[in-house]
Amino acid sequence: MPNAISGFSKLSKSEKIEWLLGAYFKDKDSARTLIKQYWNSDEKLQKLHDEFIENTISNYYLPLGVAPNFLINKTLYSIPMAIEESSVVAAASKAAKFWLDRGGFKAEVFSTEKIGQVHFTYHGKLKDLQVFFEAVKPLLFKESSSITKNMEKRGGGILDIELKDKTNSLENYYQLHATFETLDAMGANFINSCLEQFANTFKREAEQHLDKKLDIVMSILSNYVPQCLVRAEVACPITELTSKDIKNPQLFAEKFKQAVNIAEVEPHRAVTHNKGIMNGIDAVVLATGNDFRAIEAGVHAYAARNGQYASLTHCSIENDTFKFWIEIPLALGTVGGLTSLHPLVKFALELLGKPSAKELMQIVAVAGLAQNFAAVKSLTTTGIQEGHMKMHLMNILNQFEATHQEKEQLIKHFKTNVVTHSAVLDAIENLRS
Repeated sequence: MPNAISGFSKLSKSEKIEWLLGAYFKDKDSARTLIKQYWNSDEKLQKLHDEFIENTISNYYLPLGVAPNFLINKTLYSIPMAIEESSVVAAASKAAKFWLDRGGFKAEVFSTEKIGQVHFTYHGKLKDLQVFFEAVKPLLFKESSSITKNMEKRGGGILDIELKDKTNSLENYYQLHATFETLDAMGANFINSCLEQFANTFKREAEQHLDKKLDIVMSILSNYVPQCLVRAEVACPITELTSKDIKNPQLFAEKFKQAVNIAEVEPHRAVTHNKGIMNGIDAVVLATGNDFRAIEAGVHAYAARNGQYASLTHCSIENDTFKFWIEIPLALGTVGGLTSLHPLVKFALELLGKPSAKELMQIVAVAGLAQNFAAVKSLTTTGIQEGHMKMHLMNILNQFEATHQEKEQLIKHFKTNVVTHSAVLDAIENLRS
């Protein structure tokens, strides 16, 4: 085992690399070559990437794909997707094409309200705290005005601040629960700056006007944003649900609805069902420079909001009409952060027509709905593995370092044969022998 190192962050990039190679790798030359292969030849661009995070040694690439033919609110989009999983982009594209001639996708943003909280403890009477809060509330707005003035000029800012009594959950625990409108910015830094100012003002005034002890624990935004909500849906007459793998539209609609119903009541299925939705959502969130970890956390909390983890999508059959929809919280931004720094993020946003945050919310929700439609359609018709494994075939061939000629022959072979890892191994061994 290597010894611990002190001052690693102060080393130059090359010094960091050499220490890592010496401490962890037997073949230093191969590891060094690999690291440098992923550097950008443009020094200015590489320096930009180096400064996104700390202790950078190289770049980690993901494929950037495009799913075309998405008709959303009568506007046609080609949606950028950054993801490593086979069949995701293909499935999204297939769903987009399926719905293109059936009216496309409709999407609507209900609200863009975001949340932040100052968590604190208080050891006195609730009534005294309530009276104090009402007196100090205007000052909380006033003393954060230097932070909020630019956001307010654009139509955003602090919406409200509430005092919440959480002592039934935790002794002496209270919150300042604040809501914000951050427009086209995701707004994390803005919200956290406001919250820290609230905390400073609140603590200072409490020391002067309250007899009992008040302690600030922490001030932080919440990634659970159930009021930052968007809906996307598709609908068509059942008779129009026809394709080469749908022979009986009525039977397909009923089986599809039953599959969604199962995900609404069975958590084991719901987790995988929603993971498929997030395949589409995360890919677009990542491509547009947003925080997919925050989105994941908020979405899964929303899926469990009624006390049991459940499907994010829903399906109905009424008056011979098939309808499939999703309602999901998405706190996204199209300005600030990586959106103004990463060249491919700029490219992705331009590809989407430089959308507002609300428009991006709609696009991302549609990507999730399309992904889920494609997955449930496959599950209830041909089965998920047929399409997925055919897309995964290239990864398996690359694992075996297949030549271009071998790939051509094996792709042709597996057009009419089931793709499994062992089947590909047998086929390539037979070909080579």
